[in-house]
Amino acid sequence: MKLRIALSLILSLSLATYGVAADKADKTNKTEKQKGELDFPHDGKIDDVSAIGNRNVGCSKGLGNWYSLESQVSMGKNFAMQVEQSAKLVNDPVINEYINRLAQNIVRNSDAKVPFTVKVLDDDSVNAFALPGGYFYVQSGLILAADSEAELAGVMAHEIAHVAACHAARQQSRSNLASLASIPLIFVGGGLGYGLYEAMGLGVPLTFMRFQRNFEAQADYLGVQYLYAAGYDPQAFPQFFEKIQAMEKKKPGFVSKAFETHPPTPARMEHTQHEIATILPPKPQYVEDTSEFQDVKARLAALENRRRLDQGKDKGPSLRRASSSQGDTNADDRKTPDDRPTLKRRD
Repeated sequence: MKLRIALSLILSLSLATYGVAADKADKTNKTEKQKGELDFPHDGKIDDVSAIGNRNVGCSKGLGNWYSLESQVSMGKNFAMQVEQSAKLVNDPVINEYINRLAQNIVRNSDAKVPFTVKVLDDDSVNAFALPGGYFYVQSGLILAADSEAELAGVMAHEIAHVAACHAARQQSRSNLASLASIPLIFVGGGLGYGLYEAMGLGVPLTFMRFQRNFEAQADYLGVQYLYAAGYDPQAFPQFFEKIQAMEKKKPGFVSKAFETHPPTPARMEHTQHEIATILPPKPQYVEDTSEFQDVKARLAALENRRRLDQGKDKGPSLRRASSSQGDTNADDRKTPDDRPTLKRRD
């Protein structure tokens, strides 16, 4: 009986402490919002781009995060095995090498403390997702939807930011704490996102697929910094949001379901533009696109169309986007003057 009372007291004190901290953070966030800041707490260094890789963006183990980096890697590995048993991977070595190299460049310019394993899923969804511990999957639909390497890199940087800030572990910790207190579980995420993965039967927990709005906002905030640090035009990030808005106009209701738990698209663009203007020092030029991206995109489109023909499913217009490149789909890694990246100069 005494033990039960003691445990109840400890739990009550823990929850009280958590509640006070959460209340304080909420008040701080409201003050920051009044000042035009983004809706997530700052640690004093999160806006210092020069400190990328040497700052704490939320992975410290404690009441807000019960999982060590080692345990996150272990969790991610287990669920990655389930993903790869259920989903079809793109096995083309040229495509995989390029996407992995693109991702690793962003990882090197991020706050991530774990190595990344990057693979391409043969899936029409315009999406990507990263599991705890750096197991990162890019859907082929995203590659084909992007008009430039910088746009693709922007979405990838956002997902890498989720891992760098240990969002899945922190969210799972909150859910565990909430369930101990028998209060409603907290979690917000893309309606299409989880519905899609559930339909695919990947068996990955909801907590690892959809994030609370404040975590999504922080991933936007960090992601655009990583995109910038990797040398890309940070404007590619809001440009892709504009494309999403165009998709919504073309097919009303699609984007609202796909991104219902993300910050509203206009707000995300506004916040990102504010960040670009206030914390990212201007550079004389940025990488916007490369011929290699266009070659890989054309190669992927050809593979997908060939697969459709082989399966006898090409009974109507293809939903795949036509690539803007007419290059040889068997192009190797040899460089020519046309392989130089497209640079955007800033006046």
